[in-house]
Amino acid sequence: MPAAVAWPLAVTVLLYVLLLALGTHLLNDADTYWQIAVGDWMIANRAAPHVDVYSWTFAGEPWISSQWLAQVVFAALYHAAGWSGVVAASAFAIASTFGLLTYYLMQRLALLPSLAMAMGGFVLAAPHMLARPHALALPVMVMWAAGLVRAADERRMPSWWLLPLIALWANLHGGFTFGIFLIAPVALEALLGAAPQERLRVQARWALFGLAALAAACVTPYGPESILVTRRILGLGPALALIGEWQPESFARFGGFEMVLLAAIGFMLYRRITLPPVRILVVLGLLHMALSQSRNGEMLGLIAPLFAAAPLAPQLGGRDAGKGFALPLVAALGTLALAATLLLPRYLRYEPRALVTPAAATAAVKASGKTHLLNSYDFGGYLIAQGVRPFIDGRTELYGADFFLRYDAAVNLKNVAAFERLLQERAIDVTMLAAGTPAVGLLDRTPGWTRAYADDVAVVHVRTGGATR
Repeated sequence: MPAAVAWPLAVTVLLYVLLLALGTHLLNDADTYWQIAVGDWMIANRAAPHVDVYSWTFAGEPWISSQWLAQVVFAALYHAAGWSGVVAASAFAIASTFGLLTYYLMQRLALLPSLAMAMGGFVLAAPHMLARPHALALPVMVMWAAGLVRAADERRMPSWWLLPLIALWANLHGGFTFGIFLIAPVALEALLGAAPQERLRVQARWALFGLAALAAACVTPYGPESILVTRRILGLGPALALIGEWQPESFARFGGFEMVLLAAIGFMLYRRITLPPVRILVVLGLLHMALSQSRNGEMLGLIAPLFAAAPLAPQLGGRDAGKGFALPLVAALGTLALAATLLLPRYLRYEPRALVTPAAATAAVKASGKTHLLNSYDFGGYLIAQGVRPFIDGRTELYGADFFLRYDAAVNLKNVAAFERLLQERAIDVTMLAAGTPAVGLLDRTPGWTRAYADDVAVVHVRTGGATR
């Protein structure tokens, strides 16, 4: 098998086995629960949601799921193979992403630089490797970006066959808006590189492609409304800073991000690496995104190498034939992947971590018979999966910045009066808060409230009469 195929295949298989071995870590997110629940609803109703049917605070309010296709896939896999199916699909999608990245890099670069950049990307993306819709969209993102970059490298228009990719991405995950935005710098580079007499024609053709991509991205159950979801999320402003994955990258402790960043800077200084101006702007833009919101580390790790590959080829070594793999070794890789798929889930028994699975506390809430529940943000997904209407959950764009900020100030006692008003105005009659939440101690001392259940994960209080303090 040729090296250009064999090495990407090896990367895919080895990373797939590694991710299966670490499969429980892919389930370390509360949102996976409600993603599957939404998929169940769509399968049962044969429709995509247009209003909230889960919370009691925003029931009936407009809400759409721009991730509907991935949610249906996850729900189907969960009911067919349990958490093993969800983990295996996520692991394969993520591993395939880096296999594809290696393949595209090897079209321009020698083997060692290609592998080094792919593995650096893996380290950057690792914190956000979760069984969520974005995982299924990652291979599509790489193929889309690679198609745009290849067109720029070859000084031609992108293939019209890219349009089905952006349509698929738009139905898998809301990050497709980034893919549309990515057309701009590639078109700018094409415009700057064209002869003066050709620039008007180049501009018109790229504008036509951009409009076609925008139209293709509207081929969803929601039409152009899917594009507006990104605006609503980014419009959350200060509320985003309270959500872990949306917070800026922290350098308080040495980690993978800092390691890769310092290694890249050091190598570029040592080898005097240079890039064309537009590609410098793209890499710096991606770096800014990753620094300002840690979840964007995957975009830096996956997209920046594609833009850097062709300019780096003369400096680091261009594509070479290399040595491929003999068929027995390829067969061994296939056997390894199959064995890992069949055996690892059986022995590792994947399931989400206890901190996002408050099973006993949820049972206590159900037993109380109360319905006006105030819950911790990270418990919302599990509550939805268990048929309990939460006060709040991971669909932050539904609740909006003001609601989320007031909620955070209340339960964390940044404003005690705000917590007391919330209990009264919302007629809260039961709470299920994470064990370390400041409001737990206040409820213990508040007349009319009784601690009904507690463990290391969650504490349940029930209103038993009387007024809040």
